[in-house]
Amino acid sequence: MKIVVTGTAGFIGSHLARKLLERGDTVLGIDSINTYYDVDLKYSRLKEAGIPENKTTYDRLVTSEKYSKYNFIQLALEDQHNLHKAFESDEFTVVCNLAAQAGVRYSITNPGAYINSNITGFGNILEECRNTKIKHLVYASSSSVYGLNSTMPFSTSRTTDHPVSLYAATKKSNELMAHAYSHLYNIPSTGLRFFTVYGPWGRPDMALFLFTKAILEGKPIDVYNNGNMQRDFTYIDDIVDGIIKVIDNPTTPDTSWNSYYPDPASSSAPYKIYNIGNSAPVQLLDFIAAIENKLGMKAKKNMLPMQPGDVAATWADTSDLEYNLNYKPSTPIDVGIDKFVDWYKEYYKV
Repeated sequence: MKIVVTGTAGFIGSHLARKLLERGDTVLGIDSINTYYDVDLKYSRLKEAGIPENKTTYDRLVTSEKYSKYNFIQLALEDQHNLHKAFESDEFTVVCNLAAQAGVRYSITNPGAYINSNITGFGNILEECRNTKIKHLVYASSSSVYGLNSTMPFSTSRTTDHPVSLYAATKKSNELMAHAYSHLYNIPSTGLRFFTVYGPWGRPDMALFLFTKAILEGKPIDVYNNGNMQRDFTYIDDIVDGIIKVIDNPTTPDTSWNSYYPDPASSSAPYKIYNIGNSAPVQLLDFIAAIENKLGMKAKKNMLPMQPGDVAATWADTSDLEYNLNYKPSTPIDVGIDKFVDWYKEYYKV
């Protein structure tokens, strides 16, 4: 297939692009390479996929030196004009939109970044899907949309109307925007609510990266809600396998959908929402213990109250994904942590 993948200098996007290329797909990678976190890590991810190093700009299509079917361009989704030109560079059939302004806590202090990238940018993606007759849009949502919902496990059949951060609100907005386009223009769209993705090449603002770095440096780690937290940690390879399963199976209208008792995760339009998580929540203190075990070092814990915009627990009900696509993550938390720590030590030479 010919696939547009946005966010290919990012954590999930870089892994996905390489996996698609290795199976023979043609990929156009798009990323703004913003400065939300260390851009050197983003350049290194691109380099892993054979994109020649250029730390000034990639304002034109650059072809990978490793994968002949991989072109990359540096571009913000808000740039509607140049985004349209990029989409016109080939006859693409699938879009996988992973580009977004990430981070729950950052949205408290920098709300404008989320409106620009996650709302305006996603709106531009939808317009390109309409204008270029895309056959399937797959896009990243988030477990954060469940907000104040405390019924565990989180099910896509329940409403998500009470987000507790602007980041979550923008992801919920993406789901609603996608439904409108699926309904109006018959564009198959599938939203994936990711649950705490971790693994090699992960983001520096995420818990595993922060904890590993601090422990190795002998610095204290911040443990929120005094450690009384659970997360449905999901390993990156499992996430990528799930995305590809979804890409290969475009959504169709739900013929049993009932407008009097509407299922929020499906529709009479070609629209679907899936949770994609390990479906096995881990206590935060157990997660830290697994890192300590791998490093052979003890963490100094700075116990803190709950952060604004955060939730105490996440747990994915993935039954729809298992039933419809025969997919279920399988990587145990200790195996995933070991692989991340090995990557971290090699990459940072520690």
